[in-house]
Amino acid sequence: MKEKLYTIPVNEAFDADGECPICSMRKSLETNVIDFTMGPSYMEDDVRGETSKLGFCEKHLDQMYQNQNRLGLALILKSHMDKLIQDIEKVSKGGIKLTGSSLFKKKVDKSEALDYLEQVTDSCYICDKIQGTFNRYIATIFHLYRTEEQFRDKFRTSKGFCTLHYKDLYSAAPKYLNGEELNEFIKQLNQLYLENMKRVRDDLEWFINKFDYRYANEPWKNAKDALPRAMQKTDNIL
Repeated sequence: MKEKLYTIPVNEAFDADGECPICSMRKSLETNVIDFTMGPSYMEDDVRGETSKLGFCEKHLDQMYQNQNRLGLALILKSHMDKLIQDIEKVSKGGIKLTGSSLFKKKVDKSEALDYLEQVTDSCYICDKIQGTFNRYIATIFHLYRTEEQFRDKFRTSKGFCTLHYKDLYSAAPKYLNGEELNEFIKQLNQLYLENMKRVRDDLEWFINKFDYRYANEPWKNAKDALPRAMQKTDNIL
């Protein structure tokens, strides 16, 4: 199969034979974006401008802290806090306007400050950087599925997907496929998801049985790591 630069992470993830190749792709992408953000790039004006504006979600802020570049994180957060203070001082001057009052209710017109706070608390520089590339990874999966028989074989013989990424593929499929090709893909996708979810469910059941004294002398089969694999299959948090 002819390898192109944008196909490399997709093929590597499916070659890894994990419980969800898309989880593997996203985790690798997330690590790369964290390393980029905490590397020398945090000194660049354009990067600092974006991190100051968008801030970070709780998950990625914790990962940045674990990166060990404490000075870099302090500088990034100092700039973000400067931006927050400056913006809040500007937008909070108008206060909140109350209109259309009745005996029991007051109609509240949202303030400029509330609009700003809703935007900044829902944004994350890392999430934004990840999502753009992740969307291209999803598009690449469908491109390879349509054009490469070898990839279609990899897809068919994979261990399926977690629930979240099963949903992502299901919802994206009509954008990239149509007609019989779309129907065949959805059929394969459903089969992959259900067969492998049942496989891990059965391993988890045997893991539970091993805590019963009646099964103490029975072999573990494939159940020793069933719990983390079940967690990956059912985890809906990116």
